[in-house]
Amino acid sequence: MSQKETTLQITGMTCAACANRIEKGLKKIEGVEEANVNFALEKTQIKYDPEKTNVLQFKEKVQSLGYHIVSEKVEFDISGMTCAACANKIEKRLNKMDGVNQATVNFALETVLVEYNPDQVSVTDMKEAIKKLGYTLEQKQENAGDQVDHRQKEIEKQQGKFLFSLILSFPLLWAMVSHFEFTSFIWLPDMFMNPWVQFALATPVQFIVGGQFYAGAFKALRNKSANMDVLVALGTSAAYFYSLYLSIRSIGSNAHMVELYYETSAVLITLIILGKLFEAKAKGRSSEAIKKLMGLQAKNATVARNGQEMIIPIEEVLQGDIVYIKPGEKVPVDGEIVEGQSALDESMLTGESVPVDKSIGDNVIGSTINKNGFLKIKATKVGKDTALAQIIKVVEEAQGSKAPIQRMADVISGIFVPIVVGIAIITFLVWYFAVSPGEFAEALEKFIAVLVIACPCALGLATPTSIMAGSGRAAEFGILFKGGEHLETTHRLDTIILDKTGTVTNGKPSLTDVILAEGINETEFLTLVGAAEKNSEHPLAQAIVEGIRDKGIELAAPETFEAIPGFGVQATVNGKDLLIGTRRLMAKHDINVQAELTKMEELEKQGKTAMLAAIDGRYAGIVAVADTIKETSKEAIARLQDMDLDVVMITGDNTQTAHAIAEQVGIKHVIAEVLPEGKAEEVKKLQKAGKKVAMVGDGINDAPALATADIGMAIGTGTDVAMEAADITLIRGDLNSIADAIFMSKKTITNIKQNLFWALAYNSLGIPIAAAGFLAPWLAGAAMAFSSVSVVLNALRLQRVKLKG
Repeated sequence: MSQKETTLQITGMTCAACANRIEKGLKKIEGVEEANVNFALEKTQIKYDPEKTNVLQFKEKVQSLGYHIVSEKVEFDISGMTCAACANKIEKRLNKMDGVNQATVNFALETVLVEYNPDQVSVTDMKEAIKKLGYTLEQKQENAGDQVDHRQKEIEKQQGKFLFSLILSFPLLWAMVSHFEFTSFIWLPDMFMNPWVQFALATPVQFIVGGQFYAGAFKALRNKSANMDVLVALGTSAAYFYSLYLSIRSIGSNAHMVELYYETSAVLITLIILGKLFEAKAKGRSSEAIKKLMGLQAKNATVARNGQEMIIPIEEVLQGDIVYIKPGEKVPVDGEIVEGQSALDESMLTGESVPVDKSIGDNVIGSTINKNGFLKIKATKVGKDTALAQIIKVVEEAQGSKAPIQRMADVISGIFVPIVVGIAIITFLVWYFAVSPGEFAEALEKFIAVLVIACPCALGLATPTSIMAGSGRAAEFGILFKGGEHLETTHRLDTIILDKTGTVTNGKPSLTDVILAEGINETEFLTLVGAAEKNSEHPLAQAIVEGIRDKGIELAAPETFEAIPGFGVQATVNGKDLLIGTRRLMAKHDINVQAELTKMEELEKQGKTAMLAAIDGRYAGIVAVADTIKETSKEAIARLQDMDLDVVMITGDNTQTAHAIAEQVGIKHVIAEVLPEGKAEEVKKLQKAGKKVAMVGDGINDAPALATADIGMAIGTGTDVAMEAADITLIRGDLNSIADAIFMSKKTITNIKQNLFWALAYNSLGIPIAAAGFLAPWLAGAAMAFSSVSVVLNALRLQRVKLKG
């Protein structure tokens, strides 16, 4: 079965109960394997079988539940159509694309209107697909860049409702405040005490501003469930219609009715709208990490097309385009340099502030900065395939996924509303028949207060906002969690297995030592050795050549060259015969190196590969090469050990070299001479011993172990296979990121527990206080709004966590 994934943006959810209802509804669709709805992010991630279902069905299901899927619309002019069959072909192709909800072609006008999900498909993807059919799409200019963030539109809409509600509710609040004995000195216009003036002020608030609660409650009840809207609609309606009943009874009495509850319903709705406004703004801040990452992208690119240089939006850059990049500009897409050389600032990806020199043949990454030279690059990855786009995708998926700890909150919030309604009814009956017999108004107040104080919004926001903020903050430091479950599991780790090559070390051998025989000139020796090794393809030979060139020594081509497998090389340079290699090579040519073996063994104990060199049949010196340790490895490993974590180094290298490297970085437990498939077995052994194991690696041979471990961490400077198998990608390649990931996980889980505790404690304490009559309904509304905002603000503290990176 081929499985697909899709992410949809949902509007209209008011609390965690809404998210649960959508989740359950989507899971009932045949072919849906998994559905996760994130209330804070207002997104759902769905895994499904495309042979059994599709995105259109998901949209219809969500709409039938009373919510809406956010999609964008774009209109194209079409070139190349000759008949209705062409129109049908284009329409079918677009409708088959992932992320396209609906495409409608108008043959007469030669246009196509496409409704699509921008998270899954781009304008460029659509153009490319239709280009392959032999037609051309050109986006209508009036639509370009015309999309407005749906969340910002919602905030603006709620701001308008709040101001309208505030203006109408203020006179009602004024009337309520002024009629207490201790506030009787406050002047109040007589008309505000008139029941019909109060009715006129409260009615627009109840049905225009509060209409959204009635609509939400109706949809929830129609689908046999209950949410926050049900509680608000019940509470405010009880206050409003009871006041209306009293107003009608007052007709003909010529008395001003003081004991009305219009202000309860109106002020309650106003406060809830204000709370929702604060909540929406705070939730917007919790996705700052995504906005920052998106802000790194270049907006336009200069490309060469049809012999002309033109500036186009980055979305329109195609694979294979030649892109011009001037000094100081951002690299728009991933590509390969075909002309020019420059230094590029790659700190956004690696964290390394020193610019990296690049020339023809080198790869460049989109969103890095070209510092000084003019470059021409061939675009190799564009749109959603670029490195930055992939990073953004991982962060979005992590923020949209659910941690296991959230399941508990989902279960509670799913049954919460019906229980609260039951408690509110019991409270009303107890007050009406026992505490204050016959006092309908007093019993009603308690009923409303219980309904309002118990809204489960804070409970629904407790986990997702923390995960959004925590994973977002980690991403700013180059730590990409692939899902909320990994963010939760990481804090439980007690054992860290580090691959040696490319993880603890740089993964690239370099020249470390040159020891000369007596009377040998260093420059002449290095010139001859470098030239002799120049034609060898062996990694150690390349390391020697690179190290010699770094010293500014020019290397000539050897007159003769022969690689002797297992022994070394033999060459003639400037008329001199050179031998470079093992002890056996020297013995084979009767060169006495007995006196030098102690020096050689000492180098090998340090984890270095030492090679003997002879010139014209006489010993001339030793060159040593080693895979050097990363600058930060020793410090990072000490940090992990200070966190009471067992650190183990695993390698396929020989035991002597492995222990030499381990000693330098302070690792006591070493597993050496392990075959690639054996690494996963070593992970399993530790897991069977009851350990929570993280595997950290960078190569293809590490992929099985990364997948087997409780948490796999891939070094971002390594292979794509390793990163695909891992749960966390450490983009910067610095082992300090391991400790940072664990620290961020601990902070996030602590934050989630704080949120869940206060959300549950708030409801547990608030309900009995309201039932006991110590909380006026309008105070209950203010407290309910404050609880949601406080949970989000507590989660946002994670965005200020200090990390080593």
